[in-house]
Amino acid sequence: MPPSRPLILTAEMDALASERFGALRRRYFPPERNYIPAHLTLFHHLPGEAEDEILATLAAALSGRAPPLMEVTGLRFLGRGVAYALASSGLSGLRADLAQTWSPWLGPQDRQPFRPHVTVQNKVGGREARALLTTLEAEFEPFAVRAEALLLWRYLGGPWEAAGRVAFGAASR
Repeated sequence: MPPSRPLILTAEMDALASERFGALRRRYFPPERNYIPAHLTLFHHLPGEAEDEILATLAAALSGRAPPLMEVTGLRFLGRGVAYALASSGLSGLRADLAQTWSPWLGPQDRQPFRPHVTVQNKVGGREARALLTTLEAEFEPFAVRAEALLLWRYLGGPWEAAGRVAFGAASR
């Protein structure tokens, strides 16, 4: 039996934020590398063979929990790209709880402190990234985003494939 594909967990943003970030990503992300929609990653590599267990844990964790608000606080220079920085005590607390539950599965990237962001440009030259950062900073005003659900994805070596969606406040299964 072939090994399972790794899983990625992201936060689904409200429709307005998804469209706003998606439009920026379509405009500024190199099209040949833009396989996936704009997203906020909570975990980069969870074990594919634990998909059912992960979905059950998410259903229990989100049951009765209100969708968290996230504040878009500014921009972040990534060296070869640009991201919007977000802050949310509700989402950060949930992620910390999940990280504790899944601790044996977490690799170095997922053990690092959670710094929520939405990348709108990556894999470009530093000069191009700095220019976009300057442009976006000049027009930036903080705004609020709501996390509607958590999305589980299978990593396919570039593109992602949807593996599950668990809404905040959904009844536990």
